[in-house]
Amino acid sequence: MKLTSKYFDSIRVKPEDEAVEPVDEGPSCNWRGCRRPGEFPAPKGREKEGEYFLFCQTHVREYNKKYNYFVGMKEDDIVDYQKSASTGHRPTWSFKEKMANASAKKAKPDATMDDPYNLFDDETEAPQRTASGRRLRNLERKSLTQLGLTADATKDDIKARYKELVKRHHPDLNGGDRTSEDKLRDVITAYNYLRKVGMV
Repeated sequence: MKLTSKYFDSIRVKPEDEAVEPVDEGPSCNWRGCRRPGEFPAPKGREKEGEYFLFCQTHVREYNKKYNYFVGMKEDDIVDYQKSASTGHRPTWSFKEKMANASAKKAKPDATMDDPYNLFDDETEAPQRTASGRRLRNLERKSLTQLGLTADATKDDIKARYKELVKRHHPDLNGGDRTSEDKLRDVITAYNYLRKVGMV
């Protein structure tokens, strides 16, 4: 390019004495005597969560080397804090203690509540036994309850009770009344189950 080019004539240079506008660099470093921009946050300490100093890179490194969250705490308090931090500072219980509390607080059935299947029976009660001495299973106990019998009912008791309930709830024997069909269905289901497991 030639020095006599027309483009050199259009170049203009700003005079040095004109004031240059300052560029907004943000907050300055919080370190005493430092005027550099404070770009790096550093925590202020315990009981001041969410509050930060702003330091330049040099001073934030120096601050972090000396920072100790537990300054002013006793050694026992530090150990307790660290144990609590492992669970997010939430209360915990041992499994045995939790199960003991759960069984102690187990809901008791309300006297007005209908519980035909004994879902809320106390688990500490002795297990019911059949007439032959075998331990009664839950579904067997529920089926006997459906028929209005106890655990010690014999095969003859179950058959007699079944015949009685079928006659009482069957529509053909009640002049065509179908209001107790659901009860009849439950009685038949219970009897069939008892027969299937060999109790009849």
